[in-house]
Amino acid sequence: MIPLGFGKYVRADRIYAVEPIRDDRGSGARTRVWVEGIEAPVVASRSERAILADMGSIPRRGRPTSQDENLF
Repeated sequence: MIPLGFGKYVRADRIYAVEPIRDDRGSGARTRVWVEGIEAPVVASRSERAILADMGSIPRRGRPTSQDENLF
C-alpha cells in the first residue's frame, strides 16, 4: 500500500502512471496518480519522487545503508 496523503492509500501494483502537478501554488508536491480501476486520476499530496520511491521504482535519497556501501 502506498500512502498518497490525506488518508488515501492505493496498492502499488495498481498504479500505472504518475504526473507532477505544476502550478504556482504551494511547494509543488502534488501529483496526479492513475490507478487501475479508477477512471479519473487521484490527486496525491506527495511528490512524484516520493511515490515512486515507495513503489521501489527509484532509490530513496539520503545516505546509503551499510549494505549499499563498498566494503573493500
